[in-house]
Amino acid sequence: MRRVTRPRRLALRAGLALAAAASLLALRAAGQPSGSANQPPPAIATAAGATPQQIERGRYLAAAGDCVACHTLPRAAPFSGGRPVETPFGVVLSANLTPDADTGIGRYDNDTFYRALHEGIDLDGRHLYPAFPYPYYTRVTRADSDSLLAYLRSLPPVNHAVDRNQLHFPFNIRALMAGWNLLYLDKGTYREDKAQSAEWNRGAYLVEGLGHCQACHTPRNRLGGPKADEAFRGGRFADWFAPDITPNRHAGIGAWGREAVVEFLRSGRNVHSGASGEMGEVVSFSTSRMTDADIGAVATYLASLRPSPMGTVAMAANAQMAQGEAVWKDNCAACHREDAKGVPRAFPPIASSANLQQRDATTVLHYILAGARHRPIDAAPTALAMPAFAWKLDDAEIAAVATYARNTWGNQARPVAPDEVAELRKRLAASPDATAPWPPEIRPAHDLARPGSATWSRAGTDSRDNGTPRAGSAAP
Repeated sequence: MRRVTRPRRLALRAGLALAAAASLLALRAAGQPSGSANQPPPAIATAAGATPQQIERGRYLAAAGDCVACHTLPRAAPFSGGRPVETPFGVVLSANLTPDADTGIGRYDNDTFYRALHEGIDLDGRHLYPAFPYPYYTRVTRADSDSLLAYLRSLPPVNHAVDRNQLHFPFNIRALMAGWNLLYLDKGTYREDKAQSAEWNRGAYLVEGLGHCQACHTPRNRLGGPKADEAFRGGRFADWFAPDITPNRHAGIGAWGREAVVEFLRSGRNVHSGASGEMGEVVSFSTSRMTDADIGAVATYLASLRPSPMGTVAMAANAQMAQGEAVWKDNCAACHREDAKGVPRAFPPIASSANLQQRDATTVLHYILAGARHRPIDAAPTALAMPAFAWKLDDAEIAAVATYARNTWGNQARPVAPDEVAELRKRLAASPDATAPWPPEIRPAHDLARPGSATWSRAGTDSRDNGTPRAGSAAP
């Protein structure tokens, strides 16, 4: 990632402000999106000329890039778009990737599609937002880009218009992205490192490119740019925290070993952890569908990263630890065991857990508040679940048990404050996954990922019904 000096940053920020003003004037004068052209659309592209092998290759690449997860609403046609992607600047709705000429990508050809992946520019010359991870897709080769488009062209066209830009002013002005790209877009296909093995290079291509792992697992600054010097050390997005995946042996995956990483990517679980929430989708739609060779290459590359540094953390108060221990024994020990070693590949261990030791406790609190469920896949068809406790535990109790688990059995992480729980509880209740902008007829069925009628009940209810349609019935 290129470095930018302070004077250049100040100049670029000034440029961003000028671009915003100029774009706003242009929008008012012309009444059309910035960068659009008053020219007839190009001829509709078709899948003609693509070989079955190229289309199949594209199907595999679409899985490796996890395209269907972001570009498909529940119970909607695959790749038809409209799924909300939350950002600190507002919501972006994903594009329709089916070959519909009016609302999809039916008018893209190989050149314009490649430009979208590499430069973040759409068919009409407008800037895309990096919620579409073109800063990583820019590493994709031309051959893979063409194959990916060949596959998308082979899909049934779906007419689904999406008002994609839900960002707040001034971030809804696309011209601002020109300045952002100067700061954070390092264009160019992946360049092989001759000093490394073919497997390592394949892993780097997948992780840094199509897999766009840094999009979630790298922290970002106030402008939404990745902090290059903290790559893969964990990042906050929406109501989750993607964990550190460097070889750090405490907060990262350094203690897992290659085979455990491979098993996790293939099945969504291993003796150390289980994938649910957003990572559950990644395993279900993407990594579980990759070849063993590619999964192994990803593991090889991740193992070569520089481990994140070990930080120092404040000690938790004795009173909070004592309260947390009581909550643990009453609510958690039955599944995760009193010694916190869990049940391998069923109930993840809490002892020496990297997930518990992240600097940001958002995901742990998310699981406690709203529960979680493994996504069933061929390699692991049983959808084991953790019930929600938002109905039962108050903010102080959840903060206490999280703090206790994060600082016992070999774990060490900062204490959690009740205010953090209260803030997340409020955000989850208003999550766009449960409300607008998803229309009610295609709102997702509840899978314990967020509080809802099947997971969140009042005190005094029968906890045996928690997580079922009977949740909320009175206790006997």
